[in-house]
Formats: sequence, C-alpha cells, structure tokens
Amino acid sequence: MKEKIAISNTSPLLYLYRIGLIHLLGELFEAVWVPDAVKRELEIGRQEGYDVPSLEALNWIRCVNPEAMPSEWLALDLGPGELAAMALALEYPEYIVLLDDLLARRTAEAAGLKVWGTLRVILTAKRRGLVARVEPYVDRLAEAGMWLSPEIRVRILRLAGEI
Repeated sequence: MKEKIAISNTSPLLYLYRIGLIHLLGELFEAVWVPDAVKRELEIGRQEGYDVPSLEALNWIRCVNPEAMPSEWLALDLGPGELAAMALALEYPEYIVLLDDLLARRTAEAAGLKVWGTLRVILTAKRRGLVARVEPYVDRLAEAGMWLSPEIRVRILRLAGEI
C-alpha cells in the first residue's frame, strides 16, 4: 500500500536519482509534492553542470507551494528548498516531509512533522520488497556525497537485517 503524499526537499530527490532509485518515490507514494524553491535548486544545479533529475519526466511529481513561511525559520541556516518543503508540510501535517539535513530534520520534528530521509525511503523499499538489499545503496549514497558516519551505516544495515 502506498503512502498518500510526500513533500520533498532537494537532497532526497538528488541522492535517490544519483543512485538509480528515484523511481522508488513513485512506488512508495501516490504523489510527491515539490515546491518551486526545490525546482529552482535543481535547475541551478543543472545549469552548473550537475547531473540532476528532470522532474517533468516523473508523472508522480506535483509542484505545490506553501501559503506562508514561518518567520522564525528564516533565521535558521537552511536552504530555500528545505524551508519551503517544511513550510508546506506544516500546512499538511498528515503528509511525510523528506529531508536529509540534520538541522532541517530536527526543526521539522520539533514542529511535530513526520520526517523521512533518503535512508528511510530505502529501508521502506526493502521492507516492501522493492529492493533486495540496502547495503549497496548505502555505499552508493556515500560515493554520491551523502555523509554517513560509521555508526549510522551500521545502524541502517542492522535495521535492514543485513548485519
């Protein structure tokens, strides 16, 4: 059974794309909402020569923007995509917000939001039989630039039942 909707920041889209698993979002969720700020961050990356996903090619992506931005969040050291995704999630707290940045995750959790990161997406995909093993993707995430401490790596592999 698919989750209803996820609201995504840039990094989960980028990391899942780079390790060949962006399709999992369409298999795990009925739709993924992406604010314009996230689309802009991806477009800037493309203009700078980075390999980024083309959101137009993903029929389960919807562009949805928040009505307002909590002013207290503007002082935080977060990017526009993170702030927009979190603000949208505040307006729809029943949905999951996809964030990888630790400060963004802590802020969203403190606001009572349901937060998943890229690693949770992969773990959930394994539990639902969409991927056979987590370990190769954890390794590929590290190669793609995601910082993973040895402790987090072990914890994820333990949760996946692979150690």
